[in-house]
Amino acid sequence: MRTPRLSRRAVLAGSAATVAAAAVSGVVSPVAVAAPAADGSAYRWRNVVVGGTGFVTGVLFHPSVRGLAYARTDIGGAYRWDDRVGRWTPLTDHLGWDDWNLLGVEAIAVDPAHPGRVYLALGTYAQSWAGNGAVLRSEDRGATWSRTDLDVKLGANEDGRGAGERLLVDPRDSDTLWLGTRHDGLLKSTDRGATWAAASGFPAKPSASGQGVVFLVAVGRAVYAGWGDGDGTSDTANLYRTADGTAWEAVPGQPSGTAAKVPIRAAYDTHTRELYVTYANAPGPNGQSDGSVHKLRTATGKWADVTPVKPGGTTDDGSADTFGYGGVAVDARRPGTLAVSTNNRWADVDTVYRTTNGGRTWTSLKDAAVFDVSETPYLKWGDDKPKFGWWIQALAVDPYDSKHLVYGTGATLYGTRDLKRWAPQIRGLEEASVVQLVSPPAGEAHLLSGSRDIGVMYHERLTASPARGMATNPVSGSATGLAQAGARPSYVVRAGWGDNGNGAYSNDGGQTWAPFEAQPDIAKDAPGPIATNADGSALLWSFVHWDGTKYAAHRSTDNGTTWSEISSFPKGATPVADPADPTLFYAYDTDTGTLLASTDSGRSFTARAGGLPSGDAQFKLVAAPGRSGDLWLSVKWNGLYRSTDGGVSFSKVTSCWASYTLGFGRAADGADYPAIYQVGSTDTITAVYRSDDEAKTWTRINDDAHQWGWTGEVIVGDPRVYGRVYLATNGRGIQYGEPVR
Repeated sequence: MRTPRLSRRAVLAGSAATVAAAAVSGVVSPVAVAAPAADGSAYRWRNVVVGGTGFVTGVLFHPSVRGLAYARTDIGGAYRWDDRVGRWTPLTDHLGWDDWNLLGVEAIAVDPAHPGRVYLALGTYAQSWAGNGAVLRSEDRGATWSRTDLDVKLGANEDGRGAGERLLVDPRDSDTLWLGTRHDGLLKSTDRGATWAAASGFPAKPSASGQGVVFLVAVGRAVYAGWGDGDGTSDTANLYRTADGTAWEAVPGQPSGTAAKVPIRAAYDTHTRELYVTYANAPGPNGQSDGSVHKLRTATGKWADVTPVKPGGTTDDGSADTFGYGGVAVDARRPGTLAVSTNNRWADVDTVYRTTNGGRTWTSLKDAAVFDVSETPYLKWGDDKPKFGWWIQALAVDPYDSKHLVYGTGATLYGTRDLKRWAPQIRGLEEASVVQLVSPPAGEAHLLSGSRDIGVMYHERLTASPARGMATNPVSGSATGLAQAGARPSYVVRAGWGDNGNGAYSNDGGQTWAPFEAQPDIAKDAPGPIATNADGSALLWSFVHWDGTKYAAHRSTDNGTTWSEISSFPKGATPVADPADPTLFYAYDTDTGTLLASTDSGRSFTARAGGLPSGDAQFKLVAAPGRSGDLWLSVKWNGLYRSTDGGVSFSKVTSCWASYTLGFGRAADGADYPAIYQVGSTDTITAVYRSDDEAKTWTRINDDAHQWGWTGEVIVGDPRVYGRVYLATNGRGIQYGEPVR
C-alpha cells in the first residue's frame, strides 16, 4: 500500500566505516519443513498462506539455468524459484533474533559460469542503531551458506531499496565480486566474497546521507556502476565504468537534468550492445515525480533518449501525471526487445512498457492486461478488481521464455506467460509484518490476523489465502488492534490506519464488519490498541501516534456510536480485558511500572501492584484464557512475572531470564492449565518455547533453521488443537508450528 509500514520507517544516516571485515561462519538454510528442536522434540513449521503482501524489491533469473530465479524483499529475506513446482523457497529463515537486521536483502548476485553459486548482501537499515551488513555465499543455490560479516551498513529497507542490483560477479573473473554501498563507496572481493576491501580507483565520493552505488551491471567484460548522489547537472556524473577492474572513469555524454538525476536500474542487450538505464528525480520508491529512459550504444558511446512517456502530463480528471522510471529488463532471445516500468505513478497507475525495436515505439502492457487474483483475493483491496501495481521496480524477463515476464509491487509479484494474462507468481513467498493474532475457541476460522499495510484477515484455512481478502467496511491499512470477547467469541473489534474511519466491530467472528458510527478525533492520526470486555458490552481504545506520542484512551458501550475519555487510564497503555469477568480491565503503566485495574467495565482505573519494571523496555501483559485475574507480564531483558489476584501482586517466574511475548493454547492431555507459548530466553539463545506445566519448565519448539529474525510481537496457541502455535514475524508473515506425530 502507499503508506509505508511502521517497521520500515528509516531516516538516512551514515557510517564511518570504509573497509569490510572477513569474519566467516558456516550456517545452514532451512531446506526441510520438519526438523528436530534443540531438546530432541520435532515441530513442523509452515507459513500461514496469504500470498506476498510485502515489497518485492528485486527478481533475478539465472542466465544459464532454465527455470531458476531468485527474489529479494526489503524486510522478508530472499527466495529461490523452482519452475518445476511453481514455488518459492525461503533462503534466510535461519537468521535469528540477534541477526534481525539481516532479513532485509540489499542485493543478489549469481555466477553465470557456476550455476550453484549465489550471493546475498544483507542489511535492513544503515542507521547508527542498526547492526552492520553481511554477505552470504552459497555453492548449492542457497541450500547451505557461508557468511562474511561486514564493517559497513546496508539499507534494504531505506529509500532506494528498489534500485540495483548492487552486488555483481565480475564478468572476467568468477572469484571477483563487487558490492556497492550507500555510504561507504564501492567494495571489492577477490576470494568469492570471503573478504572485502574498499575498491581502489573508484572516483565517486560517498556521503553520510546519499544513495552511493545504486547498481552494478556487466557490459561485456566491463563493469558499469550507477551513482545515486549526483544533482542532475551536466558536470556531475552518475554512471561510471571500468574495463580492467582497476581504472574507473565517468561515462561520457551521459544524460543530465531532473529527469535523469538518479539512475535506478540498468540492463545490457548483448545482441545490440546497448545499455538501457532508467532514471528518476528521487531514489524511490516514494517521492519520484520525474524520470526517463536512455540507452547507450557502448561501441560508439552514443546516447539516445528512449523514454516511453514523459512524466508531467495530466490525466482525464485533470490530475498531474507525475512518476519516475524503475525496472528495466532485456529479452535475452530477441534483440532490441525489453521492458521498463514506471514507478510512483498514482494518478494514472503504474504500468510496464514493452518495445521490440530498441525503444523507438512502446506498448503499455497495462492496457490489455487481464488479471486473475483468485489465489490471493486481498489484492483487490476491497474493490472489484486489482490495479496493475505500484512500486514497480523489480522487473525481469525469463531468458528462456520471451513471454514470461514478472514484476514486483508493494504487495506481490505478478507474472505472465503471454504478455496479457497476469496472476500472482508468489507461492511460498510471504513477507507480511504481523502485529496482531487471535485464535478463536470456536467457529470456522482458527485464526484472525492483523498486519501492517494489509489490515485484518479472517483465515478460513491456513493453507490458502483468505477468501474474503482484507477486512472491509471499512478498508484500513496497518492494523493497530484486534480483540475478541473472551466469553462471546462471535464478537470481535479491530482498529487501524485508514482515511475513512479506522475502527469496526463484527458479530460473526470477524467474517463481516460494521464501522464504528463515530470515533474520537485523535483516532485518525494516532490509532492504537483496542480491547473489548468478556461479554462485548464495553470497548476501550488507546491512542499512540507512530512517533510515540501518547493520548488519553476512550470508552464506548454502544459499538462505537459514542465515546468518553478515561482520564485514569495510563496514556498509550494497551488495554487488556479479563477473559471471564466483564467488569474487569487491566493496563500496565510502563512509565511507572504499575499495574492498574478497573472493576467497573473500564470507566475508571486504580493502581494495584507497583514497583515492577519500567522504562523503554518491551512489555506484554496477557490474561490467561477462561480465568479471572490470571495475568502474565513479559518484560524484555527482565524476565516473566505472574499475578493470580488480578494484579494486586506479582511474582517473578524463575524459569526464564528474558521474555518478549507470551500466549496460550489448548492444554496437553491430562493437564489442567493451558499450554503456554513464549518467545524468550532460558539460557543463551532466544527461541520459541512451550510449557505444559504453568511455566515451571520449557521445551524449545523451533530449531536453528527456523528463526525468522525478530519475532517479539505476538505469539498465540490454538485453543482447539494442542501443540499448534501461531507466531507473528516482522517480515516473514505468520508462521505456524505443529508437533510431528
